Amino acid sequence: MMIKLNNNQHKESHGFVEHLQLVRHRLIYISRREMKIFSKRPLFLFSMIIAPLICIFFFTTLMMKGLPTKLPAAIVDADNTHVTRIFCRLLDAFEGTDVKYVFHNFSEARQAMQEGKIYAFYYLPKGMTRDCESQRQPTISFYTNDAYYVPANLLMRDMKTAGVLGGLALTRSSLWGHGTPDSEVMGILQPIVIETHPMKNAFLDYSVYLSNMLVPGLLILLIMLTTTYVIGLEWKQDRQMELYIISGRSPAVALLGKILPQTAIYTIIIIFMNVWFYRYLGFPCNCGLPTMIGLGILTVLASQGFAVFLFGLMAGEMRLSMCICSLWGILSFSLAGFTFPVTAMSTYLRILADWFPLRHYYVIYVNAALDGWSLYYVWPSIVALCCFALLPILVLPRYRKAFLEFKYMA
Repeated sequence: MMIKLNNNQHKESHGFVEHLQLVRHRLIYISRREMKIFSKRPLFLFSMIIAPLICIFFFTTLMMKGLPTKLPAAIVDADNTHVTRIFCRLLDAFEGTDVKYVFHNFSEARQAMQEGKIYAFYYLPKGMTRDCESQRQPTISFYTNDAYYVPANLLMRDMKTAGVLGGLALTRSSLWGHGTPDSEVMGILQPIVIETHPMKNAFLDYSVYLSNMLVPGLLILLIMLTTTYVIGLEWKQDRQMELYIISGRSPAVALLGKILPQTAIYTIIIIFMNVWFYRYLGFPCNCGLPTMIGLGILTVLASQGFAVFLFGLMAGEMRLSMCICSLWGILSFSLAGFTFPVTAMSTYLRILADWFPLRHYYVIYVNAALDGWSLYYVWPSIVALCCFALLPILVLPRYRKAFLEFKYMA
């Protein structure tokens, strides 16, 4: 009896091995078939290789210097004295400010701002020097064009600093004139010394802040679009039944074979992106390069899984599924939390934010790469990305029906 049972177990295990080998051969055949389709359509080459590389190099070279520098500004010097000229030189000494124009009336400065020649201007009123010398507290003003939010805020910071430093310099001269010793002057001007220590991004590099989110976000968008397109192409060319038969009438094998070549290509792109960011450019990475590569690969799988899931809900309607993927990818930049904190959003938007893979990528990146925390503290986001990758399981019955019944809808 025992011998007969062992023979049955041997047959079952042998049959299981044969089934796995058959599935492997089908996957390889479908993947080769997919690569032939790629070779005949340059669009795939562009969207999976050229476009991601352009995004990586474009954003990192665009912000190679970190913060924007030498932003054009102007000064309206209505007083035109040695004190106001000191203010002009002080403001022009800032790295982020380039005083291109010195006007003598307000209207010229306003016209230059309206024409887009400057982002901000400093107004030094007439009689400023006289009021300073008689301690009448003159008022200086600065105007910024907040239609250009980033340069306007950077110039406002420099102008405010210049105004404070200029006022302190005048106070120091007055104290010296009254015979106050140097040891007491600094105590009066700055009774409390302030030290600034920016954490995680010590150099205040905009590229670290933006490139680490914009590039992965664009990659997620490209992955979702190409995934839905290559699947929908079978229905568009009326070859879905051929694919279904090749896969052994298994939707899972058909879909897996279709997206495997994409997964391999995007994995190489993700590895290159992380090496470029954290080895060549030196972006802060406290969790190690392998962790970020693993996060990138998991994000690729999550994006593909989510795209397959969306197409499964609308099988046969390739254009609609691609439009939804585009909308989802664009909204992820707003709801990921790196431009506006998710905690400050309404309850509905906080719940909606969890449905975007980029949101979970951002949470893991901040906590692991910037803060250096263990992945244990971000396990909900890791589980969420895994769930995104497994979402196609829910729509496999609908894919089976789509292979057999649905036709392409233009």
